Amino acid sequence: MNITTKRRARFIAFCVMTSVLAGCALPRSGPTKNEIFEGSVQKQGDAFVVSVTDRVTEATGVVPALGFAEGLTNAAALGSDTVRPGDTLGLTIWENVEDGLLASASSGGSTLEEIQVDGSGFIFVPYAGRIKASGNTTEAIRRIITEKLEAQTPDPQVLVRRLPGDGATVSLIGGVGGQGVYAIERPTRTLTAMLAQAGGITLPPEITQITLIRGAHSGTIWLQDLYADPRLDIALRAGDRILVEEDTRFFTALGATGAQVKVPFDTQSISAIEALANVGGLSTASADPTGIFVFRDEPAQIANKVLGRSDLIEDQRMIYVLDLTSPTGVFQARDFIIRDADTVYVTEAPYTQFSKVLGAIVAPLQTASAIDSLAE
Repeated sequence: MNITTKRRARFIAFCVMTSVLAGCALPRSGPTKNEIFEGSVQKQGDAFVVSVTDRVTEATGVVPALGFAEGLTNAAALGSDTVRPGDTLGLTIWENVEDGLLASASSGGSTLEEIQVDGSGFIFVPYAGRIKASGNTTEAIRRIITEKLEAQTPDPQVLVRRLPGDGATVSLIGGVGGQGVYAIERPTRTLTAMLAQAGGITLPPEITQITLIRGAHSGTIWLQDLYADPRLDIALRAGDRILVEEDTRFFTALGATGAQVKVPFDTQSISAIEALANVGGLSTASADPTGIFVFRDEPAQIANKVLGRSDLIEDQRMIYVLDLTSPTGVFQARDFIIRDADTVYVTEAPYTQFSKVLGAIVAPLQTASAIDSLAE
C-alpha cells in the first residue's frame, strides 16, 4: 500500500469516526418519543403522560362556556316613550286666553325647545316649576304640566315631544362597521338591532365574540349563538358598552409537521386532527404517527378526572399521546379537543435520526473520494 493510499484510508476512517461521534448532536426538531416518556411523573419527571382514550377525550372535552347572566337576559326592553336623565324634550303650550302666562292665544302657542332632563331626572317649566320627568312617559309628563298650569291659566293645552339627545345611549367599539355612541331608540332597543345600526359585524362570524358591559357586570357570547338563540338578543340600557372582537385563542404546532407556527382558532372548537390539518398535516418524510403529543397545563379538577385521583389541587402539566396507527387512532384524534395555548408536537420517526447519521457518514466519504480524484 503506497503512502497516498494509506493517507486516504486514514482520512476516510477519521471522517467516519467523527460523523458517528457527532450522531447524537445532529440537528432535530425536538425531543424523541422516548425522551418525552422519560420525563413523565412515573419516571420521576414533572408531567403526567396519558394515552388518549374515549374516557380521556370525554374528560378533557371542555369548550369555553360563553353567555349572559340571568340578570341581563331577563331585562325587559325599555319603553320607547320612557324619559331618562340626559334626554331632551320639546314643549308646546297653548292657552285659552288673550294674554296668557307664556303667550297670547293669537300667537299659536308657546314653544319651549331643547329642555334637557338633568342628572336627577327633573326639568323646569316656567310657571309649572320643577317636574320629575325621568321614569315617566311623555304622556305622563304632559298631564303633570297641565295640572300645574291649570291653577294659573284656564284649560291649558300641552304637547310634550322627545327630541334627539344624549340621554339613553350605548357605545360600540371593535369589529363593527361604525364605532361610536348610539342612542337607544324605538328600532334599536335590543342588541342585534343596535349592531345593525352600527353597520353590522366586520369580523368572520365563526370566531366573533360580543361582550356587553353594564356597570360592574359583563357577559360574552359568540355571534353565531346570538342569532341562534333569541334569548341572547337582550334589551339594552343607557350606558351599556358593547365590544365586538375576534377570538384570541391559539395553539402552537411544533415538530415534524408541515409548518411550525402559532395558529389562531378559526372555529369555536378544533380537534387534534383539524389542528394537524391546519399546519399541513404530518411530514411524510420524518413524522412518527405513533408519537403525536399535546402539551397542556390542565386545571386540577380535570386532571383528577383524567388520572382517577382526587388529591391534586393545582394546575398539572399533562402530556396527551395520540397514536394514529392504532385501530381507533384517527377517530380519537378527531374527537380530542384542542384548547387555548396547547402545544401540538409531532416526534420524528426513529429512522430519521439514522438517516441523518448515514448522511453525515456518506458526505465525508464522497468528499474524500472527490479529493482523491483530484490528487490523482
